[in-house]
This record gives sequence, structure tokens and C-alpha cells, in this order.
Amino acid sequence: VQLQAYGGGLVQAGGSLTLSCAVSGNNFRINNMGWHRQNSKNQREWVADITRDGTAAYSDFVKGRFTITRDNVKNMVSLQMNNLNTEDTGVYYCVADGAGPRFWGQGTLVTVSS
Repeated sequence: VQLQAYGGGLVQAGGSLTLSCAVSGNNFRINNMGWHRQNSKNQREWVADITRDGTAAYSDFVKGRFTITRDNVKNMVSLQMNNLNTEDTGVYYCVADGAGPRFWGQGTLVTVSS
């Protein structure tokens, strides 16, 4: 199973980015999908999750600014990030949960400049 995340980059504070992640390599049933990040202090943080039926949950520090969506046919999850600030800088990892262990993507770097 492979998770390929893309869409990171450099953006100014107040700007927007959209991250996407595609799951491939297996036909297992994907339950929750989501995003975590490793911030500039090297701390791993949960960002957002979405269930198979589309119910989303967000950490307090992104609520109201980020939107997570998924496409069950394409096995993809996206994260629309608006009003970014420098605290959002970090490596963003997508995750996918099936019946077994959690799968992690390789990470995509988001840098927000002031």
C-alpha cells in the first residue's frame, strides 16, 4: 500500500494551499483518512480526519480554516488550507486506516512565510 501526498509548497501568510493524497497498491477497504503534520518544533500533530461517510473532525488550531474531503472511488483525500499562518509550517502526512495497521504517506512540506 502506498500513499502519495502532493501539493505542498511555499506560501505567504494569509494564503491558501490544497494538499492531496492518493492511496494505491491494495483493494483493502479504507475507513478513516486524515492528515497529521510535523511542525517546525519537530512535534507531530493531528490535523484532521474524515470517515468513510464524510464526517470530518479538525484540531482546534485548524478549525474554520482547513477543510478535509475525500473521494472513495479514487481513494483520495484532500486538505484545503486557507488563511495559513507561520505556525502551519511543517511536513504534512496523510494517513489511511483499514482493518489492520495505519498507513502513512511520505509527507509533503508546507512552508508559510511571514
